[in-house]
Amino acid sequence: MALGSRSSLAFVSAAFAMCMSSSQLSAQQPAAPAHRPAPFHFVQPEPINFDDHAGWTQIFDGKTLKNWDGDTAIWHVENGALVGESSPEHPSGTTNIIWRGGEPANFVLKLEMKLEGDGANAGVQYRGYHVDPKFEPIPPDLTPEKQKQAQQRQDLDQKHAKWNVFGYQADFDAKNQYTGQLYEQNSPRGIIAWRGQVVATEPGKKPTLLATLGTSDELKSVIKPGEWNQVEIIADGNTLVHIINGRILAVLVDTDTKFAQAKGLIAVEIEGPGKVKISHRNIWLKKLP
Repeated sequence: MALGSRSSLAFVSAAFAMCMSSSQLSAQQPAAPAHRPAPFHFVQPEPINFDDHAGWTQIFDGKTLKNWDGDTAIWHVENGALVGESSPEHPSGTTNIIWRGGEPANFVLKLEMKLEGDGANAGVQYRGYHVDPKFEPIPPDLTPEKQKQAQQRQDLDQKHAKWNVFGYQADFDAKNQYTGQLYEQNSPRGIIAWRGQVVATEPGKKPTLLATLGTSDELKSVIKPGEWNQVEIIADGNTLVHIINGRILAVLVDTDTKFAQAKGLIAVEIEGPGKVKISHRNIWLKKLP
């Protein structure tokens, strides 16, 4: 809307200048024949070309982990993709691989993601920063097996502490229960904008639902389980937009100064039980003013 307003103002200013010039000339020359400006023509926008990289920076080269920092026992490059893997024998826990090429503020990020494994849970972190993991005492009334699992999770969190982040996340899970929503990792806010919601936040108030983009089930239909999905994240000022396969799935206008972040780290996450494989490719970044 702002761009349109600037264009309109420029047009009005130009027209005003033309009128002034014409009135000055009319005092010296005979009146010119009336001339009608050409009518405006309204056209549809061009469909997005996901492979158009003009003005974009490739932040994953498809060959190495250059500028990416994570546990190499979990993360590697495979067939042009940045891949994280976990298994019962070698669990990853919840951890990230962080892009160390900068801490962008306003940007558009696009990539392709694919999740394999029933328990696969992932996400794209952005405008994040490092925080130490928090450890709660393990309840003594848990079964020995549950206590062992809880201790294992804490051990993995401690092992991967340097890659633990706070910040916005475009969520993605194999069951597509949460895919597309805006979640805040390591924050008491948790899920802020569920799939299908446009949400606004203010200091000291509960989030407000501004509008809906469709039902969660309707939007779920655009996600391709077990296949490559095109993901776009727009972070422009306080406005954050999640797009998957050409559909907007969540929007947040975050003016809660206690939590909102203006810039920060980009990372991708892996978690989930069982055998899990999470792949990312064609990762491109375009900085905005």
